[in-house]
Amino acid sequence: MKATIVTIGDEILIGQIVDTNSGFIAKALDKIGVQTVEMLSISDDKNHIINTFSSLQNKVDLVIITGGLGPTKDDITKKTFCEYFDDELVINQEVLAHVTEMIEGFYKRPITQLNRDQALVPSKCEILFNKVGTAPGMWMKKENTVYISLPGVPFEMKHIVQNEIIPKIVKEYKRPYIVHKTILTYGQGESMVAERIESWENNLPEFIKLAYLPSPGRVRLRLTARGENEKTLHEAIAENVNSLTQIIGDIIVGFDEGETIEVVIGRLLQQHGKTVATAESCTGGKIAQMMTSVAGSSAYFRGSVVSYATDTKISVLGVNAQTIEKYSVVSAEVASEMALGIQKLMKSDYALATTGNAGPSKGDADAEIGTVFIALATPNEVRTEEFNFGQPREKVIDRTSNKAFEMLQSAILKS
Repeated sequence: MKATIVTIGDEILIGQIVDTNSGFIAKALDKIGVQTVEMLSISDDKNHIINTFSSLQNKVDLVIITGGLGPTKDDITKKTFCEYFDDELVINQEVLAHVTEMIEGFYKRPITQLNRDQALVPSKCEILFNKVGTAPGMWMKKENTVYISLPGVPFEMKHIVQNEIIPKIVKEYKRPYIVHKTILTYGQGESMVAERIESWENNLPEFIKLAYLPSPGRVRLRLTARGENEKTLHEAIAENVNSLTQIIGDIIVGFDEGETIEVVIGRLLQQHGKTVATAESCTGGKIAQMMTSVAGSSAYFRGSVVSYATDTKISVLGVNAQTIEKYSVVSAEVASEMALGIQKLMKSDYALATTGNAGPSKGDADAEIGTVFIALATPNEVRTEEFNFGQPREKVIDRTSNKAFEMLQSAILKS
């Protein structure tokens, strides 16, 4: 099966909001063997919507649309559906009862005509019930293509996808199996990784495809197998991942989408019964944010100080002012004292510290822009490394954060 995802809304086209719905829908479809071949963002214009529907008819099996189902005049998806399917809007009593209960029972206010109009749906559509909102989803078929309309509010869209659409597709359609395995590597760039695994990649079975997904400091390798026999696909993926591990096991830190470096490190810290804290200057709290994005991180993450200003490094972390005067604020010596300071302050086993010139200006130091020092304090020692991550600023911050995690992981594994 093939699908196209269409987001409707001028606010997306002008960059006022970012479309996250399409990514969620594509992942949900992929898990059940439906291939998304295209993602489109179009304006709130009737003719544009109809032309898009017409261009996709009989070219894909599913067209999934988000947005334009609200109660205001600028939300025109339902009326456009009626025009495209030669239909009319009618009141759906089940939806009206639900909307009334939400407005009067939950929100404790009188229902308005705009609220009642949410129960207007095309007479020929199959309702996709929205238990968490007032705008129902709609399922309509024209010739060989099913058109599915969903509200643009993310939590409402997700509820309908998970509870209505996916079960319905699984029940009514025969689909091939798609199996993914993502291998997360740290410490080497895309070209170096590609060079190391070239022979392995060339010998992959035809039904397994490899994709490189690089980002600063890390490369994800995604294997995708498609076929009719799920067991065969899983076995083939496992066999090839095992042989890959024999080649680049030294840089593999985890597997699958959830196995980010922060997840891996969190698990390692818990297994060893250790804790960590961070003192961040140039990364501005990025490392702490990544750490605390993992559920349960309070078991091992003690806390962080974002010591952006020079005097904060002195007054909060206890960095010696003479060290800064002698070596400058961007130096191995200052990074080391920051790590030791936060380790003492937070009473942690490990501590990471970053100081550097992320750019675009030099700030309080004369070091070259892109220069970064990362210090790691362990229960036994403190080690500091110098890097130059170039520009732009975002790249410096991302690569510094990823390299800090890599240093921490290596130290834990060696302990």
